[in-house]
Amino acid sequence: MKVIQVLVVDDSAFMRKIITEMLESDSRLQVVGTARDGEECLQKIKKLRPDVITLDIEMPVMDGITALKKIMDDNPLPVVMLSTLTQSGTIKTFQAIAMGAVDFISKPSGAISLDLGSIKEEIISKVVVAAAANINKPIAPVQGNTTKTVSQPFNNKIVAIGTSTGGPRALEQLLMGIPSDFPAPIFIVQHMPAKFTKSLAERLNFSANITVKEAVHGEIIESGIAYIAPGDFHMKIREVGTSYAIELTSEMLIQRYQPSVDVLLQSIAALQKTNKTIAILTGMGKDGSQGIKEIKSVDKASYIIAESAESSVVHGMPKAAIETGYVDKVLHINQIGEEITHAVNKSRRD
Repeated sequence: MKVIQVLVVDDSAFMRKIITEMLESDSRLQVVGTARDGEECLQKIKKLRPDVITLDIEMPVMDGITALKKIMDDNPLPVVMLSTLTQSGTIKTFQAIAMGAVDFISKPSGAISLDLGSIKEEIISKVVVAAAANINKPIAPVQGNTTKTVSQPFNNKIVAIGTSTGGPRALEQLLMGIPSDFPAPIFIVQHMPAKFTKSLAERLNFSANITVKEAVHGEIIESGIAYIAPGDFHMKIREVGTSYAIELTSEMLIQRYQPSVDVLLQSIAALQKTNKTIAILTGMGKDGSQGIKEIKSVDKASYIIAESAESSVVHGMPKAAIETGYVDKVLHINQIGEEITHAVNKSRRD
């Protein structure tokens, strides 16, 4: 196996040292160079030709966003952004993802995080995954849509979507294919830490035809709304009298993920007399595959879609779903929103 060569870019000498030591503790990775700002990063890329770049967002001379744009325009490479947990940091993170960054790492305690070691395995894992990512995936343009149809009462049709690495762009593209009169609620699990999911919901709400919001514990679900599981909470659907409500819990990590696609799907499997449409999109790992098995075991009429390798940034989650043998259709991300709409409308006619 070829050793993955990494360029580490951060304006802090301390952070460059810590990140380098972490990455080089894994035999799959070799740090071939470091840079203290975006300008030096561009120079080092030409000289060192790295496989992956870790790129800090906030830097002097040339910041990470400007450097990322030049990288993706001139010499596209897999980039993992390093971001702070501030409001500005989350906005710039989603800007970077829209521009082509594979993934991001949130620094746990600000620009100079002395406790970065607490997320060592996450950093290593994301860099390794980025090295194999499909960075030529088309990026959907962001188009504001302020006209939203009023939501409708829930009518026993449910859509659930699970995704991880590459998910924000995939979700944006999928939701653009969902019409404003969509007759079902959509439940979304995106592997993402707390604070970032609220910004994700706001960004998707800006471009989608339906309302997109971060889910709230105990709220009664309505059709025509997409609910995103908050970071650090599992999202479940439960019956409340003749209605259904969202339940947010944090009882355990599932395969290192919280929120977990499997937890959402397992709760949906328990719902009686509901038409279920599930889509598993780009992401590393296999979260969602167990949930698919449980849904199909109790409801053979449920409809399962997986994103194709062609459009996935990382084909781990869709591939694991396909390998269960329960996926009904494999589609490019451009087609999934329309297919979900067709499936839900067909269930209404049937």
